[in-house]
Amino acid sequence: MPFTVGFDLDMTLIDPRPGMAAVMNEVGVRSGYDLDGEHFASNLGPPLDMTYREMGVPEAEIPDLVALFRSLYPEVVIPATVALPGASLALQSVRELGGSTMIVTGKYRKNAALHLEALGWEVDHLYGELWSTGKAESLKLHGAAVYVGDHVGDMNGALAASALGVGVVTGPCSRAELLEAGAAVVFDDLREFPEWLRTSSGVLS
Repeated sequence: MPFTVGFDLDMTLIDPRPGMAAVMNEVGVRSGYDLDGEHFASNLGPPLDMTYREMGVPEAEIPDLVALFRSLYPEVVIPATVALPGASLALQSVRELGGSTMIVTGKYRKNAALHLEALGWEVDHLYGELWSTGKAESLKLHGAAVYVGDHVGDMNGALAASALGVGVVTGPCSRAELLEAGAAVVFDDLREFPEWLRTSSGVLS
């Protein structure tokens, strides 16, 4: 059976930070809450409701602020987002070796799909609104042998799915943090991934 490689999205494949900061700041302006968009954009990974909770938004108001963020997202974040170095080649390398690709992200699935469309990327499976070990079920469903991410939560998800965790330091977590969380290997960015996959694919299928 062909192997499957899963990828996180934010700060693993794409850099949406300028737009994310702008949207969070706009939500703050409209809602009256002191929301630090720059801090939020520098620490992407956890789901939006968790972020609002940590910023002191009352529980009853979180759903409305999540909805507002998502409504502003397409016009602000999508056009300001760029692919991270090596992202396209990483996805392509999986296909070239006969594997399947999947994205498992904490991002709202509909907005994640807009990013893929904007960048011209095709993946076999896309799952959204999943975080940390919550990503494991989707990874296991498709028998993912590898999960690539930038956050310790991604490594937790990989371990929970019995997948090999591959870390990249393009996000908020350091090499040491990713290794401590169980990453089998950590790269500076995804430009190192295709060669690693070519030498490892024999044991992944």
